[in-house]
Amino acid sequence: MGADRTVDQPPGPGPGGTPPLPAARRARRHGPLLGPWPVPGVVSLGGVAGASARYGAGLLWPTAAGGFPWTTLLVNAVGCAVIGVFMVVITDVWAAHRLVRPFFGTGVLGGFTTFSTCAVDVQRLVDGGHARTGLAYLGLTLLAALAAVWSAVWVSRRAVAWRQT
Repeated sequence: MGADRTVDQPPGPGPGGTPPLPAARRARRHGPLLGPWPVPGVVSLGGVAGASARYGAGLLWPTAAGGFPWTTLLVNAVGCAVIGVFMVVITDVWAAHRLVRPFFGTGVLGGFTTFSTCAVDVQRLVDGGHARTGLAYLGLTLLAALAAVWSAVWVSRRAVAWRQT
């Protein structure tokens, strides 16, 4: 196995063919005391905040049984627009701390947007005899989400370019 390697040679690749990380780089990546826990921790905290905001929106604007789920559609569109703005800000404008993207992008906005609830809403509409409404809702959700993120990125980049001139 490693019998022909001399003491002066560095160890070969780690599992999967990747070289092992030096101890100093591992410490920078995970922090010397906390290990890998900051990222899942901030994602969890952000997810709680985002899911709570989504739940609050559902309480403020409930959907009647068999009704069109406007609240979920609006939450997903708004969340996608915020994701578009956020990505422009952290990639083109601001050198964010390494935990900002997992906290806000994955946690808060991932918890706020709710495409799983969209799927449940479609299933409820179909099961309730409103298959056309369910399909229209599904298509409208996809179009609204894509249009929201695209337009938010476009407007944000224009605003950044205008601000820099």
